[in-house]
Amino acid sequence: MTRYLLTRLLQGVILLFIVSAVVFLIVHSTPGGPAILNNPDVDPETAKAIERDLGLTDPIAVQYGRWLGRAVTGNFGRSYQHQFPVIRLIRTRMPNTLLLAGTALLLAIVVALPLGVISAVRRYSIFDYLATVGSFFGVSIPGFWLGIMFIIVFSVTLGWLPSAGMRTAGVAASATDLVRHLIMPAVVLSTFPLAQLMRYARSSMVEVLSQDYVRTARAKGLAPRRVIAAHALRNALIPVVTVLGVVTPRLLSGAVITETIFAWPGLGRLAVDAAITRDYPVIMGLTMTTAVLVIISNLVTDVAYVALDPRISLR
Repeated sequence: MTRYLLTRLLQGVILLFIVSAVVFLIVHSTPGGPAILNNPDVDPETAKAIERDLGLTDPIAVQYGRWLGRAVTGNFGRSYQHQFPVIRLIRTRMPNTLLLAGTALLLAIVVALPLGVISAVRRYSIFDYLATVGSFFGVSIPGFWLGIMFIIVFSVTLGWLPSAGMRTAGVAASATDLVRHLIMPAVVLSTFPLAQLMRYARSSMVEVLSQDYVRTARAKGLAPRRVIAAHALRNALIPVVTVLGVVTPRLLSGAVITETIFAWPGLGRLAVDAAITRDYPVIMGLTMTTAVLVIISNLVTDVAYVALDPRISLR
């Protein structure tokens, strides 16, 4: 296990280096520049002076080497737009994104697994057909459209839920107010992973229920619930965990759209603002943060395999 973890750690470091180099090259090679240099109130001479002070006139290789030297110490530079250290912006926004993504993931798991299991047990029933149609809609519906529809229906028409932000302006912060703001973006963000997990849980459960050891358990007279919970479900979860490891990083990319629609102050919205203003340090800081989260997610998935199936070993 230790050797495996060290190998994955080394692979992760190499991957982070490659990602940083590619993204840095792309970002700095695209036409245009930071919004701070394109401000109409700034005369050309001042803009050139600012560009020199920021080191943007140096060759890209020199700029990357300077950035990499700071990044290995956890210093991603200073935001052009916010005039704050990038690491400070990330620390401020990350809890909001983790709250949204974690709630969406928990909602997807809690709803998808029971639906998948029931659909597999009751194959070709009306419930199974309805769940299948619902999963197809969940995979197909664009998140931005669903978010807009939620705002129109539940905020504008019915007035049940707030349409944007994390807190109601002028009202003391409370858990109830936070939950009301969290409901719509969490449901929208969970729609795609919920549908995907449900379909994989169903197909995996169908395959497991046809195995000999399940038929043997049934022949011994065990209660159906015990057969499903104790014998079938654990083995059926292995492919689901694989999908879960893929879906979890996608929640971060989906959060970009969801946070923008619902004005949720997280990393996704910060990324959109940084892309619009060409805030290079923030773009790089968010890219590396996301890459680290993806690597950690994949590593946790591999470790979960061992917990679910002792026959699997990490070497």
